[in-house]
Amino acid sequence: MSERPDPDQLLARVQEEEAKAARGKLKIFFGASAGVGKTYAMLGAARQQKDLGTDVVIGVVETHGRKETEALLAGLERLPRLAIPYRDKVLREFDLDAALARRPTLILMDELAHSNVAGSRHPKRWQDVHELLAAGIDVYSTVNVQHLETLNDVVSGIAGIRVWETVPDHVFDEADEVVLVDLPPDELLQRLKEGKVYLPQQAERAIRNFFRKGNLIALRELALRRTADRVDDEMLAYRRETSVNTVWQTRDALLVCIGPGAGAERLVRTGARLAGRLEAPWHAVHVDTHTSGPEPELQRQRIVRALDLAGSLGAETATLSADDAVAAIVDYAREQNLGRVLVGRDHPRRWRPWYRSMADRVGHAAPDLDVVQVARNDDARVPVRATTPIAPSDWLAYLKAAAICALATVLATPLAGVIELTNIAMLFLLAVLIVAMWLGRGPAVASSFFAVAAFDFFFVPPRFSFAVSDAQYLMTFAMMLIVALITGQLTARYKQHAEVATRREARARALYEMARDLSAALLPVQIAEACDRFLSVEFGAQAALLLTDAKDHLQAETVNARGGTGSTPDVDEGVARWAFDHGEAAGLSTDTLPGSPLLYLPLKAPMRTRGVLAVAPRDPLRVQGPEARRQLETFASLVAIAVERMHYVDVAQTTLLQMESESLRNSLLSAISHDLRTPLSVLVGLAESIRLTQPQLSEAQSTIAEKLKEEALRMNTKVNKLLDMARLQAGKVELNRQWQPLEEVVGGALMAMDVPLAAHSVHTALPDDLPLFEIDAVLIERVLCNLLENAGKYTPAGTRISIGAALRQSEVAVWVDDNGPGLPKGHEETIFQKFDRGTRASTTAGVGLGLAICRAIVEAHGGRIHAENLATGGARFIFSLPRGIPPTIREEGMVAGEVSTP
Repeated sequence: MSERPDPDQLLARVQEEEAKAARGKLKIFFGASAGVGKTYAMLGAARQQKDLGTDVVIGVVETHGRKETEALLAGLERLPRLAIPYRDKVLREFDLDAALARRPTLILMDELAHSNVAGSRHPKRWQDVHELLAAGIDVYSTVNVQHLETLNDVVSGIAGIRVWETVPDHVFDEADEVVLVDLPPDELLQRLKEGKVYLPQQAERAIRNFFRKGNLIALRELALRRTADRVDDEMLAYRRETSVNTVWQTRDALLVCIGPGAGAERLVRTGARLAGRLEAPWHAVHVDTHTSGPEPELQRQRIVRALDLAGSLGAETATLSADDAVAAIVDYAREQNLGRVLVGRDHPRRWRPWYRSMADRVGHAAPDLDVVQVARNDDARVPVRATTPIAPSDWLAYLKAAAICALATVLATPLAGVIELTNIAMLFLLAVLIVAMWLGRGPAVASSFFAVAAFDFFFVPPRFSFAVSDAQYLMTFAMMLIVALITGQLTARYKQHAEVATRREARARALYEMARDLSAALLPVQIAEACDRFLSVEFGAQAALLLTDAKDHLQAETVNARGGTGSTPDVDEGVARWAFDHGEAAGLSTDTLPGSPLLYLPLKAPMRTRGVLAVAPRDPLRVQGPEARRQLETFASLVAIAVERMHYVDVAQTTLLQMESESLRNSLLSAISHDLRTPLSVLVGLAESIRLTQPQLSEAQSTIAEKLKEEALRMNTKVNKLLDMARLQAGKVELNRQWQPLEEVVGGALMAMDVPLAAHSVHTALPDDLPLFEIDAVLIERVLCNLLENAGKYTPAGTRISIGAALRQSEVAVWVDDNGPGLPKGHEETIFQKFDRGTRASTTAGVGLGLAICRAIVEAHGGRIHAENLATGGARFIFSLPRGIPPTIREEGMVAGEVSTP
């Protein structure tokens, strides 16, 4: 076996390395769960790079209030977040354009599985990372094992919690480096109890649910195994790059060789049991050598069943095409680094003492492989060919071969005595070549014997007798027979290879044309038409598409290729739903409801399953072969990608329309607000002037003037709210963050609301140990004023309004309580939307912007706000702000480290 590397592989490797050199490097810090220290490890590695002179920038880092992690942020440049309007509020997301413009050497992108807010360039953060890598920027990121797409359902089965944010496995596999950040479960639980992962209340709830010790052990094993799989892939890649031809026994791995014999399924089951005991990966392959033409139907069905069984038992299956089965098996085992080969035991053949079994031949070709022989079923002793009758078409082929030899004899008869016998022999060899090209191997062998016999009987003296006058003719006959057999077999073999190559080229061309048609499809009907064309030509089948709705639920209605005018296959909704829910093929020739006349293939796109493709073949055998199944699965993947592309086109159009509508509304609000402020200010001034400059006004006139002033001031307040909302939505408000005591902000709000709250008693309960907070005091005071004004409007006079605050680990919570009627059930969130006032029948004055402004301001500070009904009656509006680390204030004469009391 040649040790020289394949030139095509070398060229592909050089091209791949050139492409990699132009891209950035992705380094992923991988962990079993939150709290193991991924972000901490990432920041530590980033600081090491900065110390080495690397230009490091923080794109997104989530510290979750952990002081040890926040301390590592010091000295690292942060990119400002991009403000994106979303559902009447402003969210802060990673600014991809700013990062590309800044173009650092290394950027930190925490939480790779994060879903970006609608309106961002990409729906997922890992797609932002791909664009950064394409620009040549190195990226550090983090991800947990439960966020990997293929392990998502496994983790949900273990922990009972479904994680909706996932990363495609290819992103993880294509990373340049993966660092496993591991922490024993007991240490992680201790960190939880100490409040180093979540807030105390959240930590207690997490320990009772997701962070149970059994869950952590299982997640840790998944993370270790997934990392080990990646290391194994890296080893295989290194072996291919360096053309290593020996097997490295780094771990147990099995290769099951499936033949056409009756013991194939038993061999597969034995391999599955052995792989299960060893906890080893295993492969199952069949080598199609084309030594005797197409395989009989009985053998083909036996091979298909064995490969399907292996696939259902967890094996990676493949069908190899080669002239030498032993060489193909050895090459595959070495390429995949499979150190143990399982073959069926060959029964001794007394009439062929020189015959070597498959195990002996594999062992001789590859001494570095362990070869295991498995006993086959008793019926395997009966040769398959003895029980397989020759079809009438095969008999006809042999008769045609005899007829061609007879025709050659007739054509050569007039030439006897005219040309040499060697030339007549060449004519018979030509006949053998024609038979081999036209009819195949078996008839070519028969025609070789027919040709030698006809040449001897009709042309070699004495003619019309098998006797020969010269013993040298015996050598001529032998050589002629050998040459005829060799040329016939070679011609038949290359003809079959050409046919196989032609079929594969036709499949590849069909898939290419299919991909081209799908890339131009913009409607589900167009996708269905492309599906119907492809399946009709390639498999003689009809297609039916079942797609998901906006909530990712499978729709019962099928998409008709003719826009609803033609007939479609009779789809079983239950089977289709099973295939959609489990992400596996069902129906015809599968292990799930194989009696169904249709084959159901899930449309698994990179993000999620987008529907089901139902295939209704007229001839079920055309979709049952391994190659046909792989082609159908590839086709289903192309359809899924097309459907997902269509979905994101719709999402982009909808998002663009929403953004344009929001921009138009904000512009309108801003224009109206500016146009109204001037006349309202004039009205307030005129009313005040009338009251002050005309003391002789009657009491009624004075009351009218005062009322006019109050209404003008109230209208001016509403206009100011409209203007504030427009500015917040447009992202034009810059926070003036200063370290401020919360008590002063609350006091300022109470003074501003002294008149509106004159009919209520206001109670304040603030802890004495509140630290300073980095806030925009004017805007937070506006939040408190709006909440107090809201409480005063919607509660009866004489009721009590309370203001409270409490420290909660990494944040401070501030709330406003009232004793009013409470919030309408189900409106706890909708009341924060613009122009929503709780109930449509409300007669209380207002435009419904106060709470929307509160949410925008709080979220601009990195906090959150929500409302709830109190058990004792009334409503509570509560907002939380991050605590941060306040500066230390020192005075002369104080010991270093002491903090003065304000």
